[in-house]
Amino acid sequence: MKVAQIRGVAAYLPEGRLDNKELAQVFSNWTEEKIKRKIGIASRPIAAKDETAVDMGVAACERLFASGIAERDSVDFLVLCTQSPDYFLPTSACILQHRLGLKSSCGAFDINLGCSGYVYGLGVCKGLIESGVARNVLFVTSETYSKYINERDRVTRPLFGDGATATLLEAADVDAETNDALGDAPGIGPFEYGADGSGANMLIVEAGASRLPSSPETAIAYSDSQAGYRSKDQLFMNGAGIFTFSIDVIPPLVSRLERLAADRGASVDAYIFHQANKFMLDRLREECGNLDPAKFFNNIMTRGNTVSSSIPIALIDASRDGLVHPGSRALLVGFGVGLSWGACFARFPENFRVAPLED
Repeated sequence: MKVAQIRGVAAYLPEGRLDNKELAQVFSNWTEEKIKRKIGIASRPIAAKDETAVDMGVAACERLFASGIAERDSVDFLVLCTQSPDYFLPTSACILQHRLGLKSSCGAFDINLGCSGYVYGLGVCKGLIESGVARNVLFVTSETYSKYINERDRVTRPLFGDGATATLLEAADVDAETNDALGDAPGIGPFEYGADGSGANMLIVEAGASRLPSSPETAIAYSDSQAGYRSKDQLFMNGAGIFTFSIDVIPPLVSRLERLAADRGASVDAYIFHQANKFMLDRLREECGNLDPAKFFNNIMTRGNTVSSSIPIALIDASRDGLVHPGSRALLVGFGVGLSWGACFARFPENFRVAPLED
């Protein structure tokens, strides 16, 4: 039986940093410590003005190749998850394929999805491998949300950081009755997905596409009802609405998957949630039945919310801390923009490796 496995992960964080000292100079009545205490973030990686999602994706993939986790010539499919593409068209995945020097027989496409994008992407890659379409899939996430944010926006600017990751998924032959992470062999799944487009306006860049083209009028910045400051060309977030949605949806989702694991005699070694902010992560851990804090990973302090890249960056950091390792089983949970959510189990093979990040 052919089973998709996560062979390894690498990441790239841009050199630019936005720390709380700089934010405190912009926002009145805020201090460095107050920002850190409120959202659990001390600094965030920020892409350079001329640095794009494809540029960062190239850097993450080159780190994966340099580490020996993946061989360039073996990649036969490329999937890129981004909401900050270099162009509306062509697809950024095709540009990434060319810049990486991958063979022309390599398939390539984009996924436009944010905070749940890593889980959705793993499902897509699993399907490509276990259907026989590909043997080695390079799954890239890359986001530059900072380019959508007004520097005077109190709601979004303290939260989001930029980053890219590269994950190699490969086909493995296993003798097992199941092809997911709850079986005897390493694998990915089962998956659970969801979407509620009625909340699409909770996290949105209103202008710039077909529904509302950019214009001089959409570029005018104003204070909004959420205590933010932005133009319609920039990112809006209803923080309270996103928080309520997450608390309503994620605990029952986690409970269902935990019961499924228990029914199949499988233990969970690590909980890797989308790194939204510390307050939300702490509340979700409690609402999910007071998950063991030793198993519940949080690396948001120096990473910020890197959207689709947050889970794989957390996997790298959790590997450094010994929480994720060959043979361990993690529950990955993504939620946010869309509104969308997804969760899956991942059990890592004996040859699983990460390329360490330098702080």
